[in-house]
Amino acid sequence: MKECEIYSNIKPPCGCKVVARLDGRGFHRLTRELDFKRPYDPFFADCMVETSINLMKEFSPIFIYTFSDEINILFEELPFNGRIEKLDSVLASFTGTSFILCLLKKFKRDNIRKPISFDSRIIPLGDHLLVEYFKARQDEAWRNCLNSYAYWTLRETMDKKTATEKLKGLKSGDIHELLFERGVNLAKVPTWHRRGIGVYKRIVTIKGYDPRYKKEVKSERKRIVVDKKLPIFNEDFFKTIEGIK
Repeated sequence: MKECEIYSNIKPPCGCKVVARLDGRGFHRLTRELDFKRPYDPFFADCMVETSINLMKEFSPIFIYTFSDEINILFEELPFNGRIEKLDSVLASFTGTSFILCLLKKFKRDNIRKPISFDSRIIPLGDHLLVEYFKARQDEAWRNCLNSYAYWTLRETMDKKTATEKLKGLKSGDIHELLFERGVNLAKVPTWHRRGIGVYKRIVTIKGYDPRYKKEVKSERKRIVVDKKLPIFNEDFFKTIEGIK
């Protein structure tokens, strides 16, 4: 029956970068049931970061970008020989399990009423589209920030239906004004709310002591860093990421 496995050897085109994008499934229900803070919960964000770090350690991608319940993983060399079926299934299951393990540090098993899952999709990109892709995802992070702050600020004094109706059809400038009138200046909220979080490797200098020569020595090591103060993505930023050619 091996011949029936018609999708098992599908791979991305040769010579391109590949992004795996993972999205939490049913996370509106999850955040409601676990009573996370709105619009942004630090523990939830920490779990997304911890999951991203676990992905970095397990699969050695170049760069991971996360916001809300989304994780984008940039690969130079693909695991599983690039088999898309394998990539999608393993990345999704690994991400879901990692996220649950983080939740269990704070919540009891009984608090998590349903299984947690992520979907996964594989996106091949030419080098010329790399910055454009991540800029588009960062733009989505900004829209998510703008709309989330607006909705949950209104919910302080309105029910769900009224808040939704009030925001319907408003442009970005109108929402800014609405928030400003209620004492919320988005320019002053944490950068990661507006631009997301990056997880990547950076070369750092390590100081040590060599007892043989009785002197201080320096060496370079790659370390995983969590960047919560990302700039607006551009070509110059991606030139600083270790491994991107």
